[in-house]
Amino acid sequence: METLIAASVTFVGLHFLLSHPLRRPLTGAISLRGFFGVYVLSALATFAWMALAFRALPPEPLWWDVGDAGWAVASAVMLVGAILFTGSLFGNPAFPDPTGTGGHAAIGKATGVYTVTRHPMMWGFALWAFVHFAVYPMASNAVLTAAILILALVGAALQDAKKAATMPNWADWQARTSYWPFAAILSERARWSFDGRALLLGTLLWLAATWAHAPLGGTFAAGIWRWIA
Repeated sequence: METLIAASVTFVGLHFLLSHPLRRPLTGAISLRGFFGVYVLSALATFAWMALAFRALPPEPLWWDVGDAGWAVASAVMLVGAILFTGSLFGNPAFPDPTGTGGHAAIGKATGVYTVTRHPMMWGFALWAFVHFAVYPMASNAVLTAAILILALVGAALQDAKKAATMPNWADWQARTSYWPFAAILSERARWSFDGRALLLGTLLWLAATWAHAPLGGTFAAGIWRWIA
């Protein structure tokens, strides 16, 4: 367990260090391309260490029985997470400008999943962490999923601070969107916007990922496959 904790702390801590205090000095020293190479390799290496440490642990008793009702709720929540994740790939003003000018995409009206939260990808990861702990409640999984949850939600807050300092119009985007899901809609700062593309791609991702649990992970079936496989 100590190795898993060390790997998880390193995974999260290195992400935060590279994304924030170390990004500018490293970019100046090894170029932006070099920095991204270091970032990706570090992320993959520490994630692999965390995953291997998790798999090396002996079987543990579950803290509670999930049951079919728990699986049904978890599966529905994971579908929402998949829709948020796929929807985040479209209309994100923090993405690089597709025209190749070196800036960021123009900030316009919030649409799709960005009316729900300005951090749909991070909330997708957070829901993944919540769901995977809820259906697999044991000590080692609490450590692993907590690492993902902290990386997602604390990372989203740190992103807001960084973008506010580097993007002059980020404050306007923050005023029209919300960190917490549905907060902007409830306060009438944003209006619900249906995103059929996110719904379709998210559902396909959810179906594929839940199906893959058994053949690839060697674990129990997940999602609808738990009842029809």
